[in-house]
Amino acid sequence: MSGLHVVIAGGGTGGHLYPGIAVARELLSRRPETIVTFAGTARGIESRVVPREGFELDVLRSAGLKGKSATALLRGIAVLPFSGVDAWRILTRRTPQLVIGVGGYSSGPVMLAAVTRGIPTLLLEQNAIPGLTNRILARMVSAAAVTFESTISFFGRRGFVAGNPVRPEFVGIESEQQRPPVGSPRVLIFGGSQGAHAINMAMVEAAPRLAADGGVDITHQTGERDLEMVRRAYLDAGLAARVEPFLFAMDREMKSADVVVCRAGATTIAELTAAGRAAILIPLPTAADDHQRKNAEVLATVGAADLIEQRNLTGALLAGRIVTLARDPARRAEMAAAARRLARPDAAQVIVDRALALVAR
Repeated sequence: MSGLHVVIAGGGTGGHLYPGIAVARELLSRRPETIVTFAGTARGIESRVVPREGFELDVLRSAGLKGKSATALLRGIAVLPFSGVDAWRILTRRTPQLVIGVGGYSSGPVMLAAVTRGIPTLLLEQNAIPGLTNRILARMVSAAAVTFESTISFFGRRGFVAGNPVRPEFVGIESEQQRPPVGSPRVLIFGGSQGAHAINMAMVEAAPRLAADGGVDITHQTGERDLEMVRRAYLDAGLAARVEPFLFAMDREMKSADVVVCRAGATTIAELTAAGRAAILIPLPTAADDHQRKNAEVLATVGAADLIEQRNLTGALLAGRIVTLARDPARRAEMAAAARRLARPDAAQVIVDRALALVAR
């Protein structure tokens, strides 16, 4: 397997990108001589994260098509030929033996170029219902790793259930009971890699109530837009809070958290279950095919999370749920144990097994 080069294509959000990084890490742990590079856009999260993770990023011009205004849709269509040219150029320069697509609109052109050139391809589908790009690619790729058994039908014989890969740092996180107790209960809040305005606004409203109930220690990823507003709200309420536009070491943040408040994307769910943390889930109501609500319901049904639908979200409700969990370590422990039972810590290993089999054909 000497000289193996793998290109991992896609991103845009952490939900697409981080499973690819988990697979890259597993590949390198098995075959240290492997060269892994990424392909994505300059605007996506990959432009910030991939270099920090120690990988090279090749940039292509690409734009999404689904859920856009008419003007943005036209721009997206206009850039498609350039996406194809860039993807072809990247594969010509890198000459990979395998291309892995992690989803997101930059994945499509690179995967299509790989299929056209006869390069083996492996697709990762994190959600129960594939997105537009992966539905187009479903019958073209060599293999497709899915998280849910129900998703196999989209990919036919090419599909196999692997779970959603997470970075190994999440799998080894100690339980809350194994940590020495320190200060106030710690609450981690984030809304995906770009923040979530609805969650940010609810926390602004919740801040005085949380302070009045004795306080919690907050770490909050807000995204850029709401950063100063949220910082000011916590400062005015007298709450201990660290507020950042983006948290690069989410495994460390979860390790120190007692309660997590977040969206319910597939990768977030995989990281929560691997880490074993009590969570309050607020699904994104506009997610394709309502997949975030379905993800959240899986955890809520087994007692691993509380579920608040965004249409019901208020600062008072969120503050009440946070305080209830902060005051009840026994319930947090039960929720964490239920979450761990849903984890698939071997997902990256299963995917790499198939990846190596594809290049060995």
